[in-house]
Amino acid sequence: MSRRRAPAVVLLLAATLAACAVAGLALGPVRIPPGQVLGTVLDGPGRPGAFASIVWDVRMPRVLLGAVVGAGLAVAGTVLQALVRNQLADPFLLGASSGASAGAVAVIVLGAGAGVLGGIGVPLAAFAGSMGALVAVYALARRGGTMTTGRLILAGVAVQYVLSALTSLVLVLAAHPDQMRSVLFWTLGGLGGARWDELALPAIALLLGTGLLIALARPLDLLLAGEEGARTLGLDTGRFRAAVFVLTSLVIGVLVAYSGAIGFVGLMVPHAARMVVGAGHRALLPVAALGGAVFLSLADLLARTAAAPEEIPVGVVTALVGGPFFLWMLRRSTRTEGVAG
Repeated sequence: MSRRRAPAVVLLLAATLAACAVAGLALGPVRIPPGQVLGTVLDGPGRPGAFASIVWDVRMPRVLLGAVVGAGLAVAGTVLQALVRNQLADPFLLGASSGASAGAVAVIVLGAGAGVLGGIGVPLAAFAGSMGALVAVYALARRGGTMTTGRLILAGVAVQYVLSALTSLVLVLAAHPDQMRSVLFWTLGGLGGARWDELALPAIALLLGTGLLIALARPLDLLLAGEEGARTLGLDTGRFRAAVFVLTSLVIGVLVAYSGAIGFVGLMVPHAARMVVGAGHRALLPVAALGGAVFLSLADLLARTAAAPEEIPVGVVTALVGGPFFLWMLRRSTRTEGVAG
C-alpha cells in the first residue's frame, strides 16, 4: 500500500515545490506579487525592469540551489541510513558535512591547491573531507563486527569536534576579514552566494548520484535484511558499502562546496518519507529528494524573511527544527539500546 502511494506523493511534493519556488521568488526585502513573478518567469530572463532583475539574477539561482542541495542532502541521508542500518545517520551528524566544510575552507583560506586545480579545487577538497570523515566515523563506530547507535553517535560527535577545531584553526590563520566571513558561511551554511554559473556542478552531482542510487535500490534494500542476509542473497556487502560511501561522499562534497554545512535535512526528511512510502528505496529515494527540496526551500524562505532585512543562516533554521527532532529520535532509540553501546 505504501509503494502504491508513491506516485501520488511525488505529484503532491512536486506541486508543493513549485509553490515554494513561487514564494521564494516573490518574498524578500522587495515583495513582488505572485502573478507578476509568474509573468516574469514566463517572459524569460531578457525582460527589462527591476523586478525581472531581482527574479532572474538574485532569487532564481538561490531558489534552484536550495532545491538541489535539499534534495541531495535528503538522498544522501537516506542512503547513509541504509548503509549503517541506523535511522539516526545523517551527513551532518556523521561528520560528512563538517569534513566537506573543513576541506573547502582549507582551499579558500590557505589556497592549498587552488592554483593547480582551478575552479574544481573547492569541490574536490570538500569531497576529500567528506569521504575522510565518513570513513573515520565508520571505522570508529564499528567494533567487533557490530555497530550500535551509541557508538555511531559518539564517533560522529568526536569527528565533528576534531573537524570543528581544524576549521577554527583555519579561521585564526585567516589574514583578511573577508576570509573570516567565508569560514563563518561554511560553518553555518547559506544560499546567499548562489550564482547561475555555479549551479551546473551541484545539479549534475544530484542527478547522476540520485540516478545511480535508484539503480542500486535493490542492493540497498538487501542491506536492510542484515549483513548475513544480504550476503546469503549474493551481495558483496564490503565492496558495495565502499562504492556507495564514495558516491555519497562525492554528492555531499559537491553540495557542501556551494552551500556550506547545513544539518539535519538528511535526518528528518528520510524518516518522514519512510513513514509515507515505506522502506523500499526505489520509491523512497525520489520522495526523499522532493521532500528535501521542499524542506530546504521553506527553511531558506524563513531565513530570508523572519528577521528581514537581516538574514539568518539557513543552517541555523534547520538546526532549530532538527535538533529537537534528533533528541526525540534518540530518546526513542535508546529505550531498547543503551547509548554506551
